[in-house]
Amino acid sequence: MMDDRESVPINLHSPLFQSVASAFPLVPLQDYKEKINVPGKPPAAFICPSHPLLDATIHLILQRYRDLLKQGAILVDENDPEEEVRSLVYLEHAIQDARIDPNGKRRIISQRMQFVELVGDRAIHAGYAPYLDYRPLNETEQALIPEILEQLSGEDFEAQAKRYAVTQLVPAHLEEVKQQKEALIDRTIAAVKERLTKEIVYWDGRAEKLRLDERAGKPNAKLNSALAQQRADELQSRLTRRMAELQQERQISPATPLVVGGALVVPIGLLLRLQGKRQSQPALFARETKRVEQMAMQAVMEAERRLGHEPIDVSSQKCGWDIESRVPNSQHLRLIEVKGRIEGAETITVTRNEVLAGLNRPESFILAIVQVPKSEEFAEGDVFRVRSTSGGDNEATKQTGSRKWRSDLAGKRCVFGV
Repeated sequence: MMDDRESVPINLHSPLFQSVASAFPLVPLQDYKEKINVPGKPPAAFICPSHPLLDATIHLILQRYRDLLKQGAILVDENDPEEEVRSLVYLEHAIQDARIDPNGKRRIISQRMQFVELVGDRAIHAGYAPYLDYRPLNETEQALIPEILEQLSGEDFEAQAKRYAVTQLVPAHLEEVKQQKEALIDRTIAAVKERLTKEIVYWDGRAEKLRLDERAGKPNAKLNSALAQQRADELQSRLTRRMAELQQERQISPATPLVVGGALVVPIGLLLRLQGKRQSQPALFARETKRVEQMAMQAVMEAERRLGHEPIDVSSQKCGWDIESRVPNSQHLRLIEVKGRIEGAETITVTRNEVLAGLNRPESFILAIVQVPKSEEFAEGDVFRVRSTSGGDNEATKQTGSRKWRSDLAGKRCVFGV
């Protein structure tokens, strides 16, 4: 929290940041709901996206350290038992319309970071913040860097990631923005036309009446026909200009994705082998894991259908949950993260992204845990659901969690602590 005697650093007072105040009495960085209004203290400033202080700080950090993103990093995925090193590429992508900003460039209406993971010749969308589920190499593992680098294929990762983004991610981003903007523009056009047309008709009529009065020798001392007609003409010009602006807003197009950084993602399975700790063949482990995951998904999808819901598998979209299940005749969407575990397993693992998804959408998020028999014959399995976390929310977001689960809770609602 910024002390009330501290001021904003002087380097945030450049001409680029004219809207940044000279000081902020209090800036709550955590538990902000309780600290916005503290007795005996000035009201705290709520720092959020688009706040001038936050925008200026991000700008300066990127100005100084953006090159570090291109230098890259080596991260560890503790949830991947396989041995193939992946490349994580960060891209920045923008959608623009035909309006021109003060710098003479087309105005950006949507901008986002996109993450692509490359495994051999395959590329996948890695979700919105995949790095949150990874960790850096520890001191012991850093000695393995030369052996890790030997696993690389020498592919042009940037070009491969760009191709995937252009063909897969950019069209989805463009379509999403188009749907939102076109609906808004249609409503705006209708509202502007209705309001300005009424005013134009009013002032046209008023000007005509004043002209008739003037011809009859009854001029209005406060308003003459010329001034009334001028107002009508100004409103018509304003309508024409606004319609042209809205048509420019409708001309939406994607910019070229820009690669801003990257990292190598090392599966824990590879580190275990290089350290001589591998206990099972990765291919066998992966096949069994896939079987369990598929059966768990089938069980939860079937359970949702029995409830009359309409489930859709979104696991490939990396959005923090596996299933979106729509409740008929309502706007409610159930967001279900599925955890399948082989019979006899004592723990489940919830990633940081999954925890954050649950905390951000507590009214909709469900953690469904499925116990899968070791036998290949599998009808449904035991399913129980988790609706909330226990313990402190701040602690829950700090790391991936593995906790024991009780098989006697099958079919019951319970609380899962991370």
